[in-house]
Order: sequence, then C-alpha cells, then structure tokens
Amino acid sequence: MAEKRLVNQQLLRCGYTTGTCAAAASKAAAAMIFTQEAMDSVSITTPNQTGLVIDVLSPQFNENLASCSIEKDSGDDPDITNGILVSSKVTLVPDSNEILIEGGKGVGRVTKGGLDQPVGEAAINSVPRKMIRDSLNELAKEYGYDGGFNVLISVPKGEEIAKKTFNPELGIVGGISILGTTGIVEPMSAKALADSIKVEVSVISAEGNDSILIFLGNFGKKFTEEDLKLSTKPGIMCSNFIDVALDSSVEYGFKKILLIGHIGKFVKLGIGLFNTHSHNGDGRIETLLSCALDAGADLETLKEIQKCVTTNAVLDILYEKNLLDKTMEVLKGRIEHNIERRVPDDIEVGFICFANTGEYYGVLFESENVNELKQLWKE
Repeated sequence: MAEKRLVNQQLLRCGYTTGTCAAAASKAAAAMIFTQEAMDSVSITTPNQTGLVIDVLSPQFNENLASCSIEKDSGDDPDITNGILVSSKVTLVPDSNEILIEGGKGVGRVTKGGLDQPVGEAAINSVPRKMIRDSLNELAKEYGYDGGFNVLISVPKGEEIAKKTFNPELGIVGGISILGTTGIVEPMSAKALADSIKVEVSVISAEGNDSILIFLGNFGKKFTEEDLKLSTKPGIMCSNFIDVALDSSVEYGFKKILLIGHIGKFVKLGIGLFNTHSHNGDGRIETLLSCALDAGADLETLKEIQKCVTTNAVLDILYEKNLLDKTMEVLKGRIEHNIERRVPDDIEVGFICFANTGEYYGVLFESENVNELKQLWKE
C-alpha cells in the first residue's frame, strides 16, 4: 500500500493485517458468487477508515461457492507473517440468515481461557470477524440476497509460521491468529519507535508544557477519552517503551507525569520491567500470582492462576474469589515502589491502570495523587 509514516527521518511504508487479508478475501469471494466473474482486485475499508485496493489471487467460483487468497503485506515493518497467503472460501446458505466464520488449515485454535475468542474457537479475533461480517452484509444488501454465509479462513503456511511465534505459549495451537484492531500495520522498528518517542517528548516540552500524559498503547488512549473523559493533550503513545517515555520526560524537564494503561502492560511494572515487549520477558502471570499470595489467596487459587496465560483470565479468577481489590492494592504498591526508584523525587508521577472487559471493567487501581493530576487534562 502507498500510505507511509515518517519514522526516524525515514518514510516507511505501511502494510495491512491478517485480519484485513481475511476480510478482503471473503469480500472478493462473495462478490464472485454474486457477479459470476473473476476478480483481480478488491476494495476494502479498514476499521481506521483507510481505503485499500488489494490484489486477489487464485480466484475460483461457481453459483454457490467461491474462494481466493490475499497476500499479506506488512509494509516496511519487520513481521514474520509478511508475504503469507490468507485464503477464504465462502459458501452461500440461502435457508439461513447467519454468517458463520470458521478457521481451516493454518489458523490456530484457542485451547486456554482469557483470549479474545472462547476455548475451542478458531483464533480469528473480534475485529477481523466484524470486518468479514460487515463486508458480506454490505454485498448481500447490494445484490438483494437475504440468506446466510459460511466462511472458512485458512493460511497454507500458518502452522509452520506459528512455531516461531508466542502462540503455543498462549494456548493457540495449529496455526497463526487472524489479528488486527485498526487493519493497518504501521512500520515501527524498536529503535525507530524509541527515537520517535523522544522527539514527541521534546516537541511537547518546546511548546512550554511541564506536564505530560503517557498512554501505554491504543487501549490507554481510548480509555482516557471515552471513560475518563480527559483530554489526550499534551500526551504521547509509548507502546512498550515506558522506560523511554519516562526517562525522556525527566530529561526534558517535565514535573508532572500521568501514566494510563491496560493491566496487560501495566502489570509488568510490578517487577520493574519498564520495556514491556514480550521479547524482553513476560512475568505477567508470575507477578499476579505473587501479589495474590500476599493478598491471601489459598493454594488452590494460586494453582488456578498458575495455569492462566492472560491477565484477563487471572482477573476473572480473582474476581470470583473476591480477591481482586486486595491483589490490585498489592500490585499498586509494587508499581509505586519501582516508579519511585526510577524517577527523581522532585517529579510527581501518577498512574491509572484499567481493565476493558469483564465484570470489573474500569479502573483497577490508581495512585493517590490521581485526582489532582487529572485536573490538568480536564477537557
């Protein structure tokens, strides 16, 4: 795709996700059934409203069934899935009004709780599923079709590639996951992203600000806007580079810093891991296990937690056992301690950690100084 991002003084090309590939292949396959014509390209709009025209490979069709493939293009981002084929086979089901989406060869299957999809389901995440359904509903309306669809997504080399990912550890077996929240892959090498964070901090400082808000990912920014009803400026997105964002903020003279992030990243601060990329280590479950122990969890509960592969799965257990608040209080204390060790005493740092699913949706814990700091970003 032609869209580019300026990263570390270089124009780097964006790509598109496996989720976009699956939706585009499904849309093209359905269109071929309705038109009875082969397609060499398909247009699709991603969740972040980027319009794409993508080449269609290996088109085959008859009156009720069609299939084709889309080649994954990761742009200039280093991505192990770049160049793989994502295929879709779409079958009309005239006597139904449902769209059933299943994973075939090379698409992983969920075997443990706490992931985006339930145990037993194909590892095709919620946003790609919505993209597929939206595309097919749009075509059905256009061609006056009121029946249903069966969609089978496959990735011919998915099982082989999955062995080089963290899927097996997460409990996804047999292939890769079909992922994507925005539909677009943005090119960001580790060094380039770290450098761009430093530049953003320096720009905000040059504008005369002495307070800065740091989001630990897209979820943090969304929660800030929609749930906390706070302005997101002056603020930066630090992704996994909490260390770079904090250190740069100190170096550029900021006196007040507010961190806002999802528990999935925030929990790693509990063991002093300020670069939260999985390549640098994990420790999420172990940290929550230790905090739960301090909060009074019994042996059986600790054994349940040890089997979990995601923070959401742990939170579910803690909530059911009425241990969530106590455990989060322990984690909060550890995070405060680690931040104090990193940041000079004359700089005020606050934080808000939240969950965006479950009965416990919302703020899980926050520093004592949050109410005062939040006033700086009241819209």
